[in-house]
Amino acid sequence: MATAYRSEPADPVESTEVALPARLLAEARALEIDVTAACTAGLRDSVKAESTRRWQDENREAIAGWNQWIEENGLPLARYRMF
Repeated sequence: MATAYRSEPADPVESTEVALPARLLAEARALEIDVTAACTAGLRDSVKAESTRRWQDENREAIAGWNQWIEENGLPLARYRMF
């Protein structure tokens, strides 16, 4: 399974060049949006989504098997459920 990126306070920062649409960048600056934080948040969301998609793809067969087992046998310990 791919590990989703989690930012830690001690994570080192690496500079990179990112091309952004000029109008969007100007609007963000006018609204006093922290562009670095916004880019980091967007990249973090993209990494998480792609990691999730890959994990689901890699485990599709196991998940289908487990779902089939539950269809045939019911939920384990279902008799102890209070609802």
